[in-house]
Amino acid sequence: MATQRAALCLALCAVLFTDASHAASQPNFIVMFADDTGWGDLGANWPQTTDTPRLDAMAKSGTLMADWHAGASVCTPSRAALLTGRLGRRTGVTHNFNPTSRGGLPLNETTIAETLKEAGYRTGMIGKWHLGVEGKFHPFYRGFDSYYGLPYSNDMGCTGTPGFNKPMMQPCCKDSKSSIYSADYQRRAEAGNCSKSLAVPLYHNATIIEQPVDLETLATRYGDRAEEFIADNSTEPFLLYMAFAHMHVPQNHAKQFDNVSKTGGEFGNTLRELDWTVGRVLDALEKNSKSDNTLVIFTTDNGPWETKCNLTGSKGPFVGEWQRTTGGGGGTGKFTTWEGGHRAPTVVHWPGHVPANRVSHALASSLDIFPTLVSMAGAKMPQNRMYDGLDLTDVLLNGNDSAGHTHLFHPNSGAGKQIGNLTAMRIGQYKIFFETAGTGDCHQKSGNGRVGMYHDPPLIFDLSADIAEAHPLTATHAQYQTVVSKALKLHSAVLADIATDNTTVVDYGSDAAHKPCCNSNNVCCRCTD
Repeated sequence: MATQRAALCLALCAVLFTDASHAASQPNFIVMFADDTGWGDLGANWPQTTDTPRLDAMAKSGTLMADWHAGASVCTPSRAALLTGRLGRRTGVTHNFNPTSRGGLPLNETTIAETLKEAGYRTGMIGKWHLGVEGKFHPFYRGFDSYYGLPYSNDMGCTGTPGFNKPMMQPCCKDSKSSIYSADYQRRAEAGNCSKSLAVPLYHNATIIEQPVDLETLATRYGDRAEEFIADNSTEPFLLYMAFAHMHVPQNHAKQFDNVSKTGGEFGNTLRELDWTVGRVLDALEKNSKSDNTLVIFTTDNGPWETKCNLTGSKGPFVGEWQRTTGGGGGTGKFTTWEGGHRAPTVVHWPGHVPANRVSHALASSLDIFPTLVSMAGAKMPQNRMYDGLDLTDVLLNGNDSAGHTHLFHPNSGAGKQIGNLTAMRIGQYKIFFETAGTGDCHQKSGNGRVGMYHDPPLIFDLSADIAEAHPLTATHAQYQTVVSKALKLHSAVLADIATDNTTVVDYGSDAAHKPCCNSNNVCCRCTD
């Protein structure tokens, strides 16, 4: 009997030792996801930008991904792609959700947080969710042990401190007892221009703690929460998903960032706050001796929102010139499949593991984050579904750019006729369009290009020689027929694969009863009278 107990003890100790050893070898992960930030907003990409010193230093000590793409070119489907590793045609998430949406990211889709949590990770989220807040769609029930942030975009509701020039948001309904409102607010309220809809809420886990949220202090509080999360998780590996409100409008920031940008005005001031917050996260890793065991990825959900004029970012050289001159006009950033819409400023950092001062030209995507982190954690991908992302471990740790995508699809995210369709793709250096379209821009709020133009045979650009997408290849070009043939085969193959995959139809219906509201007796959902 004693021998049996001894054997059992030895076996149990072996299991515990193995588990502890495995946990110790698992790296921490921080994924920072900015909003509406262009490729040219990162100084390491575009020398005209001077407002990202911490991100530029991060690129120097890590790897700059020069050919990284968002999984879609608008908020909700881009976030779904990052968290699931799957395109919207598979998950059903092809449109933005609104504050009263009944649905969200389908419950049969597994998030990266759920997968890593099963592998022993502590998981936290800070920032913008935008994948549903009703019931079990809320992030607190999608694999995150903690949540602190906004359920959707920071312009999707009224605010108690409207930023009249950042740009203007609708103020909440008038409260004559309050002293927080300015003369500007009173003028608009008396004219009947204040909002009767819900205010933007701030959640802590599943509870609204502030409504309307104070946007000027939000980034500072996000930084505080990130520092706390890093300090609190000293024994278990962790995943922190940090989805900023910056650079989405309204571009509110702390007063310390007033007039700090030398060239960028209000946009530049807000960009400096974003950069400062990224620096706070990196400093927290250093302070807690976790830099050497933490992979950090900074990227963004889509390109600049061009209707916002001086409050929009930079696409760098990715201007989509053909659309502007031949395709009917309009913008070529957010919502579009032009490079400026989805090519994302991206930096990967892990001292001693990710090569320093390197520029990677691997074709890569936010879709790759899920399989890459799961691989590095020694975990397993969820079964019974297909993925569009790749494991980039060899690219990131060994500098093998050939291990990136050979081809990559870009879904139509609102500039064109069939939202969610795979209307553009990359094959190596070639960009192929089955449909082209633009959006409104600062000078042209709408245009003929927005309705979309189908191309049969496809429109093809050689990005190695024409990064502005200005001059499509002619049918007599030496590579044209070869690329067309390959593109059509790959396009047919992915559609056939999706048709046999575990896919979902999303409920995009709305119901006012589903609005997040801390005080349902208050017409504006304010937390205090």
